[in-house]
Formats: sequence, C-alpha cells, structure tokens
Amino acid sequence: MRKFPVIIDLETKYSFREYNDPKKLGVTTVGLYDYRDQQNKIFVEKELSRLFPLLEASSYIIGFNVRSFDLPVLQGYYPGKLQNFPIFDILEDIKNKIGKRLSLNDLVFATLGKKKSGHGLIAIQLYQEGKWEDLKKYCLDDVMLTKELFEFGVRQGEVMYLNEKGKSSIKVDWKKYLKDQGRKESHLTLPF
Repeated sequence: MRKFPVIIDLETKYSFREYNDPKKLGVTTVGLYDYRDQQNKIFVEKELSRLFPLLEASSYIIGFNVRSFDLPVLQGYYPGKLQNFPIFDILEDIKNKIGKRLSLNDLVFATLGKKKSGHGLIAIQLYQEGKWEDLKKYCLDDVMLTKELFEFGVRQGEVMYLNEKGKSSIKVDWKKYLKDQGRKESHLTLPF
C-alpha cells in the first residue's frame, strides 16, 4: 500500500493563557490536506475518530509547529503515541537552519506574497461566538498556506523570510517528504 503525506493544522478552545498543558486546550477544528486524494478535509472535535485513521495511514504528518503544538493537543484525544508517527515540522526545520523561530505568516509573506487571514486567538473567539463556518474556513486557510509554502520549498529548494537586510533565502531539502511513500507497515502505536 502506497502512503502519502498529510498536512494538518488545528484550532483550540483555549489558549496557553488558560492552560499550560496542551492536552487541556481542547480541539475545535482540525484541517487536513490529504495528498492521497488531493482534497481538504475538516474535522470538529466529535469527528476526530475519523481523522486518526488518516494520520495512521500517512507517510508523514506535515505541519507548522506540529510537533510542539498540534500533536500534543491532539494527544489528549488519541490513545496511542502521536509523537511516534513520522513527522515533518516546517517550523522545527527552519529553526534548525537559521537558529530562530519565524511565524508562518512571515514565511508565507516573504515567500509567496500572501498573508494569513488571522491568528490563533481569532480562532478561539470564532469558537466562543459559535461561528463554525468562519472557524473551519480559517483553519483550512492555514492548511492551504502551509501546503503552498511546503510545495514551494519542494520545487525551489528554498523559502524566504525578511530581515533587516531585506529578503533572505533559507535552503531546504523537502522533496523527500513528498516523494517518500513510506513503508507498508502501519504507524499504529497502541499497545496490543
């Protein structure tokens, strides 16, 4: 069975101002782009059981700050160990290359000339106001910006950021995450 990567992003009910533990932040929505069928998918909290098989069957879980944020938040819902899955974290890769963290918005703006439609606290406000369609759109917008940034890096071998000298290039080698179809075994981490 060939495996394909997925790109994910999630939004939470609460921020780190309310809780230090990511598992207590609560999931409102998870957006996903699935390279298997080349479609966006969106899941709300009660639908997460439909998300997990997609993660289990993927060659990589790709995201921006996914290892430090998205997966620890999702861990509160998943009985196995999500950190054992094959993960490619764009933020982690950038930080390892240039020694500092950059925002998704900064990278997307310098590389693609685009901007995010908001920030995570806006997503929490949308949840509190019950604006589910706006929340889902916001989440999927972030997924698609992450996908565009990732695919630019795959094609061009670099992404850009702005600093005091202007636009600077960060050399990246991301092709392997798109081309590696993964081994045939599952990433299930449950203790059976």
